[in-house]
Amino acid sequence: MFQANNSTINQSLFQRLPRSMSYWETWAFGVTAHLSWTSVVPIIHHALGTQAIFVYVPAVIFGMVLNYQVKHLGKNLLNVAGGTPNYTTQLWHRYPIMGKYSAIGYILGWLSFLTVNSLVLTDIIKVNLEGFGISFPDIILKVGFTLIPFIVAFSGTRALSVLHLFFALPAFLLLLIFCVQGLGFLTFSGYSPGFVSHHGIPISFMDWAKWFFIISYSTYACETASSFVADSLRPEKTLKFLDVAAWLMPIVFIGGSWVIMYLATGDNLGDSPFLNFVAASHPFWGEYASIIATFLLAGSCLLGSATAVSNCPRILYQLAIDKHIAPVFSTISPRGVFGSGLALSLFLSLLYLSWGDLSRLVVVGNVSWFVSFIILHLGLWRQRHKPEVLFPKVALGLFILEFLVLIVAGYAWGWQDFLIGLLAPFGVLIIDAFIRYTSLPIFRSSWWIKIYKIQRRKPAKDSLMLQVSILIFLLCSAVFIGYLFGFQLNINYSKNGQNLIVILLMLVAFGGVAIACWTSLPEVISLTEARESAEHLFMVAQDCILVVNENGIIQQINPATESFFKIETSQLIGHHLQTLLPELKADPVVWLKRSEHTLNRKSKVITLEVSISDRTQEDFQEYVVIVHDITQRKQAEEILRQSEAQLRKEAQQLASQLVQSEKLSSLGQLVAGIAHEINNPINFIYGNLDPANQYIHDLMILIQLYEQHYPQPKLEIQNAIQSMDLNFILSDLPKLLNSMEVGSRRIKEIVLSLRNFSRLDESEMKAVNIHEGIDSTLMILQSRLKPTSDRPGIEIIKQYGQLPPVECYPGQLNQVFMNILVNGIDAIEEALLNGYKINQPQIEIQTQLTNENQVIISIKDNGAGIPENVKNHLFDPFFTTKPVGKGTGLGLSISYQIITEKHSGNLKCISELDVGAEFIIMIPLEQQKVPSQLTYSSDEKSVGGRV
Repeated sequence: MFQANNSTINQSLFQRLPRSMSYWETWAFGVTAHLSWTSVVPIIHHALGTQAIFVYVPAVIFGMVLNYQVKHLGKNLLNVAGGTPNYTTQLWHRYPIMGKYSAIGYILGWLSFLTVNSLVLTDIIKVNLEGFGISFPDIILKVGFTLIPFIVAFSGTRALSVLHLFFALPAFLLLLIFCVQGLGFLTFSGYSPGFVSHHGIPISFMDWAKWFFIISYSTYACETASSFVADSLRPEKTLKFLDVAAWLMPIVFIGGSWVIMYLATGDNLGDSPFLNFVAASHPFWGEYASIIATFLLAGSCLLGSATAVSNCPRILYQLAIDKHIAPVFSTISPRGVFGSGLALSLFLSLLYLSWGDLSRLVVVGNVSWFVSFIILHLGLWRQRHKPEVLFPKVALGLFILEFLVLIVAGYAWGWQDFLIGLLAPFGVLIIDAFIRYTSLPIFRSSWWIKIYKIQRRKPAKDSLMLQVSILIFLLCSAVFIGYLFGFQLNINYSKNGQNLIVILLMLVAFGGVAIACWTSLPEVISLTEARESAEHLFMVAQDCILVVNENGIIQQINPATESFFKIETSQLIGHHLQTLLPELKADPVVWLKRSEHTLNRKSKVITLEVSISDRTQEDFQEYVVIVHDITQRKQAEEILRQSEAQLRKEAQQLASQLVQSEKLSSLGQLVAGIAHEINNPINFIYGNLDPANQYIHDLMILIQLYEQHYPQPKLEIQNAIQSMDLNFILSDLPKLLNSMEVGSRRIKEIVLSLRNFSRLDESEMKAVNIHEGIDSTLMILQSRLKPTSDRPGIEIIKQYGQLPPVECYPGQLNQVFMNILVNGIDAIEEALLNGYKINQPQIEIQTQLTNENQVIISIKDNGAGIPENVKNHLFDPFFTTKPVGKGTGLGLSISYQIITEKHSGNLKCISELDVGAEFIIMIPLEQQKVPSQLTYSSDEKSVGGRV
């Protein structure tokens, strides 16, 4: 029982998402979608030209409405992680499959974005390296770019969010400058081609829907900050940023697109994001356009990957908390690492990466993503009467429009990829089902909790040598790589070299942080956590804690000291410790490590225990003094010394009462078994009384008719015989009586079993068949062995040997069998309740006769086993692990006494955790006339613990 409680508490500790992120970090995640626009706009501009504005304007309006709606939903769900997709599951709580499909589709959209970013970065690096005649394997770059954010996330630090913040702010600031300065150039510069020109005829709905489907990848993702509300230190401020993100959308998506449309007009630009941005920014940034464009594009890719890795595990975590997917995904480390969620996200990302087709990845990922928002808007319409829904009619309109867009997109981008995107979430659900029903340890929360505990308990070591080694390695590597690239740049100087340096600097930053996350940062965090833990304990400790210098002058006290001595901190700091403890010497050098002091306070004598430990600093000696009030303990010790005899007498009386209570408890079990087993036979008899009475009544009528009309039966008699089906009655009546006889025989057998169990007429020692006693006990416990709603039935395996009659006290020996069997049943039920997987609960009973005429009875269960610390106290009176009211702790103690003292035998237990416990009874075949009083050692008392 204690183990179950501890297990539940431990698991709940590893399901709490710590609020550790500042709102600035969550805001940085909220601008990832704005930065991703840099990769999307050139494609649409290349396809539609200036007509692209007809796609952007409605897409931005719909995105802004979405942001406001998500913010309104989040106000009532501040503890829900994952944001929008998990808000959708709340809307579809009556139809969980819809919510699960939507959330998983959202995840797949982000993970495909991560893979696309890895492929784009690989192409950028490859193109720039080829300009220097350097080739590098594609697979290493692709896998490396995919793994870097996961490596940082797995480390157990906030480095990923801090790193994201560090690069997101300058990148987004540059993007805003590009949009605002570009619009200013178009408006005021004499070299401007003009701010407004003719856009031509609006595009067809088919073309509009085709490209709206793509641009929604960015405009619908501006709600990303909501994913981090549950672990934000200021959740309200995190949600507030959704308003800011909404109003930044017109500036970036419309203003930035306007700049691209009118300034990136070269014939050879194509759909290249880099060339389009360089061409658009060159009129006002000049020669720096190339470097800034490279930073923006590389930054958007790296930051998008970091956001995906941060976002997806939180969605999985909340789905598991809401019991939509396997519980293993609800387990997180105390530092906020979503280990299982990150592992699944990495697996799915590598699946996408193995496909490698960039254009098809965009379509497949966007289908799952787009459908998740269709389900969201339909859910909003269904819950339109709730105050959390802002614009229900708008939601319905968006649902209809998005559904039509989805159909057109499937036609325009290919039905094969469209169907793959629709079915992909079901593939993840199949993986989830596999995880749920597979017994591999890694798919269980307990495995991850064990890993987190190992990491948590790992002591912080002196990492100076490690820190210096890493610093030397990074500096030498940087100098060497810088030398190589500097040499190449001098040979082949070009703007590509400048671009490559920008990319390499960002990659080195991400890579360096990834290395630090697994080397130096954990040590720093361990030291910080240790300091915070020590400060917390210092502040909340109930004992008085004082820090004094080498002269005994008080330097620091905790709140408990101020409260206990009723003195303000200012009156103690700077004074000698003797002001509080006059019995101390003035020189701290002669202070004892542990001593007791008495104080007189308001005519009361208070006894204090003072513990003094010194802490050597580099330049002075410091002492930590802990003062504990032991007045009540001293008083209790005095009372115990004075009343020891009285308490011993009361304890004996209490023991007698508990023994009687144990007997009554056993009697209650006996009566319950009788009532259960007699119920069916009584029903046999009672249920057949009415038919029997009716049959007898009909036979009497028939006899009367025969008397009236005999010797020649009349037609009336014949009709009566035919109507009552006399032949059936005559054939059924023996069966009825036989059924009553079976019920009566059953009652007799039960009574006989109860008699064999209790042996009320056999109080003296005699030779009996102990197999009958075991069988009688099992019959009484039959109701405990049958299957219930919580567990399957418990199978009894009997392996009886050839035993002659055994001399014993039958009633007492049967009581031993009862206690051990009940403990075995309780052990199996407790193991199943605690989550142990037992294919077939069973209790195995073996008997045999040794060559030394010793009878051995073995009773073995396949429960969870008995811990070693519990086995050492099994036969101690009053020892129990059962809850109050279910056991007294005397059952096995009495059983041990019956076996050892009454039967000159031995009782022991062999137990193995997760396997079960085996109780072995050994008694002589023939008893001596005067049973010997055996003493037992602590090794022999190794049974029970479940009493």
